[in-house]
Amino acid sequence: MINWHRLFGLALTDFFTDSEWVVELEKDLSIKRQLLDVIIVRIGTKKTNVLLPDGLDNLKKYNLLSYKSLAEPFDDWALKELTGHYVNYRKQTSPSFNDLLGEENFQLYARTTRFPQKLSSQVDLEPIKDGVYDIERGSDNIRLIVLSNIPHSEHNVIWHLFSGLPDEIEFATRQYHGHTNEISTLLNQLFANYQSEGLDMTYTMKDFQKDFIKEHLDVLSTDEILKVIPKNEILKGIPTDDRLKGIPMDDRLKGFSAEKIRKYLEELEKQ
Repeated sequence: MINWHRLFGLALTDFFTDSEWVVELEKDLSIKRQLLDVIIVRIGTKKTNVLLPDGLDNLKKYNLLSYKSLAEPFDDWALKELTGHYVNYRKQTSPSFNDLLGEENFQLYARTTRFPQKLSSQVDLEPIKDGVYDIERGSDNIRLIVLSNIPHSEHNVIWHLFSGLPDEIEFATRQYHGHTNEISTLLNQLFANYQSEGLDMTYTMKDFQKDFIKEHLDVLSTDEILKVIPKNEILKGIPTDDRLKGIPMDDRLKGFSAEKIRKYLEELEKQ
């Protein structure tokens, strides 16, 4: 079974690396195993230069995220589950059940690849911007982000990776450079997931690997690069005169017998 949820959480972990937030994955919130996809926790007050994607403008101290991939509908039951996770998590993070942290410390997020058509007929979706909606459920605010409807933009590439739209996935893969060494493995798995789901990708994993290497060549020394290139490939395209520059005459003539050198000089004199 494709674990889209873990992959989504790992992408967010990479995105928030070196920021004031830390990401927790598949948090177990009950005695009977019930996993919440992602929790983003603010661990400092110093702001970093992270340009947040659309919909995350209202991050709080504790941010609970539920995610549904291309083949999963985000429905009313998913909202109920998210609210239940919030109740459990608030109890766990508070000093005691009688001394709960204020609701203002928590924000709920629903992430879905495709627009939740059925849910839209059951609850009011208040448009905030393209692809972003607010849902009021009792006293709770749930921010809904429809990844396939998010505007095409460089600061939204983390969403485009999971949009299910080939053009947006290609754009995001070319643009997103990641913050950890694991990003290439993550994107490799992402491509494999889409292929398993039957998504036609014109931009292949081989294309990504080529682009990734080009963008990260600067981390290798010249000697390290030359080690993986055959010598005959290195010499191709270099004029003979350029190859010989700086090479002492004694070194140039090594391997030639005196007779060959003499014949060569005689030919030169005739010319």
